[in-house]
Amino acid sequence: MRSKKLPPVLLAALCILTLVAACGGSGDELVLYSPHGPDLLGLFEETYEAENPGVDVQWLDMGSQEVYDRVRSEKANPQADVWFGGPATIFARGAEDGLLAAYRPAWADSVDADSVGAGDLYYPAYRTAPVILYNDRAVERSDVPRDWDDLLDPRWEGEILVREPLASGTMRTWFGMVVARSVERTGTPDEGYDWLARFDLNTREYVNNPALMIEKLNRQEGEVTVWELTDALWQRKRGNPLDFVFPSSGTPVIVDSIGLVEGAPHPERARHFIDWVGSREGQLLAAREVLRIPARNDLPRDELPDWAQRVLDEIVPADYDRGLVERSGADWMRTWDREIRGRGEERLAERPAGD
Repeated sequence: MRSKKLPPVLLAALCILTLVAACGGSGDELVLYSPHGPDLLGLFEETYEAENPGVDVQWLDMGSQEVYDRVRSEKANPQADVWFGGPATIFARGAEDGLLAAYRPAWADSVDADSVGAGDLYYPAYRTAPVILYNDRAVERSDVPRDWDDLLDPRWEGEILVREPLASGTMRTWFGMVVARSVERTGTPDEGYDWLARFDLNTREYVNNPALMIEKLNRQEGEVTVWELTDALWQRKRGNPLDFVFPSSGTPVIVDSIGLVEGAPHPERARHFIDWVGSREGQLLAAREVLRIPARNDLPRDELPDWAQRVLDEIVPADYDRGLVERSGADWMRTWDREIRGRGEERLAERPAGD
């Protein structure tokens, strides 16, 4: 079930055919739906299968929102065993929709309690955050945007690439922070919507998938984006001309979660895999090989790679109401999609003078 980034119609057809084939397979499958990408998923497939002979790890790689949509669409006939990855805000929606089954993993006491879903429905696996990512061959160091508001400068008009927000948990979290801060300051989301409208003015393109967005950034079809820390680190490691900064006013630390799908076809296998992901072995393997920041808080700092220690030193966690984003984020995104996407100038022109 290893997936590649295909057009949606072809991907859907492939998924259906693959799952049908799986139903007639050996019965030893473990099916993961995940936004973690082939680097982590391929590594975990190989390592876990080597340690658990006979288990056939299968995975579909898609955006965080797409995982949620797919698990929800399959609620009457679940095909996935583990929902592996995505912001806790999306997992909270999945919990409300009855898409997750309670399971307390063996490592439950080694993570922050406030990151655990109510009723043990999901647990944190990693931490990440949106950062400002830029092409360091196109942008002079003195011009690098150092905070979110810098992205509204006319200097960046037509130079910002954005991952399709509706499909991305990272972008939904970041947009949610922007609007939540507006609500906290003013009592309404309007100031946040206006900020996103100004951001839209500078946006060159909303790109359908991360790989294409990174390719365009490498080709200097845009110079700047807001994207996820792990991928930023990975692109840098690969030698791409990309670098990043942590915004000085803070960035929303994303709790990247994992959960057992309600009605999973292979629940015992799924529970064992969840235990393995959060084990010391699994956490350190992901940190060393695929640049994930462990969610466990009991790992000695000197066991972490140097890059992870630097990230923990430099990152500034943003202060905002995460619960508000969980409750209202989906409505905010619908408003953004209907009224702001591609209409930033129109939105701002409609606002009363002085607002």
